[in-house]
This record gives sequence, structure tokens and C-alpha cells, in this order.
Amino acid sequence: MIPSFIAFSWLLGQADMPRIWYALPLIVVVSLVYGATRHEYLKEIAIHTFRSGVWVVGFMTIIFTIIYVAGFWN
Repeated sequence: MIPSFIAFSWLLGQADMPRIWYALPLIVVVSLVYGATRHEYLKEIAIHTFRSGVWVVGFMTIIFTIIYVAGFWN
């Protein structure tokens, strides 16, 4: 059975696409859902979506940096 990430890359025509790009739609969707559960109006949802998206990307960057630096001691 073909893993879903390979099948999805094949559909896009880019089988060698780095897996980190799969995080982008996930970040957008999570930020939108989180913003929409907190507010009713589109302007407030958009502002909250942007803020939570920045927060998620920042958090992922911090965790990546910690793991990357920790790899030097291995």
C-alpha cells in the first residue's frame, strides 16, 4: 500500500517535495478553526487566525531549533 504522503506528492507531480510543506495547510486549518471557535465575526476570526498562525509557526520554530541544536551532541 502506498503511504498517503507519497500518493499526495505524486498527484501534485512532486514526489521529492519536503514533508515540512505538509505542515502549511495544517497550520492554516488549525488556526482557522481555532479562530472560528472563539469569535463570530469574520474580521475577528481573521485577526485571531493570523495571530494563532504566527504563534504555531513560532512554537514549531523553537522546537525545531532545540532539536537541531541537540543533534550536535549526538
